[in-house]
Amino acid sequence: MFATIKYVLGLRRPMGDFRIAVLASGSGSDLQSIIDGVEDGSIDGRIVVVISDNEDAYALTRAEDHGIEPRYVSRKGLKRAEHEDAVSDVIDSFDTDLIVLAGYIRILTPAFIARHRGKMINIHPALLPLYGGPGMYGMHVHEAVLASGDRTSGCSVHFVDEKVDGGPIIAQRTVPIEDGDTPETLQARVLEEEHRLLPEVVGLIAAGRVTLDGDRVIISD
Repeated sequence: MFATIKYVLGLRRPMGDFRIAVLASGSGSDLQSIIDGVEDGSIDGRIVVVISDNEDAYALTRAEDHGIEPRYVSRKGLKRAEHEDAVSDVIDSFDTDLIVLAGYIRILTPAFIARHRGKMINIHPALLPLYGGPGMYGMHVHEAVLASGDRTSGCSVHFVDEKVDGGPIIAQRTVPIEDGDTPETLQARVLEEEHRLLPEVVGLIAAGRVTLDGDRVIISD
């Protein structure tokens, strides 16, 4: 839990200099939604680095194509804590204000979370607290949702804490589950909403409108 510490993001820099780091392991479509938000002016800030644990992640190519620093941090020969320290050192070297986990397929240790507490968010392809936790990522989530018989799914953006997918929720969007849906068709529909929700939340944070007060999220007008 976050005790009673209050975090207000996006207020310590001049307008437009809010610095974002994105961690991604795969194609980076959620990353692209943030890039688009920065480029169209809806996010008053900039992505300063994209970090991946996968050398072949297309997210690194997206970063390079848009003039953003791409950083591959290899896990080879490193213990889990050593790899996380290396990732943290990159984040800190760019003096970042916000860390966005955008398809970063790693369960983070309490030490890493403590080092970046209150400034790290994640997007999850379900309506948390449903269908979260270890093993609930990618297509596994959509398979579980369809198996449940639910009629609604969606996506969530939340602050990261020590419980996997369990931090305070900032915002959610819903999508209907349609007759004949497969995990693939549901994933595509949810992903469309992810690409709307994530840049919206990042924009709110960059504008200083999101406060984390203990385990409660306050969004100001």
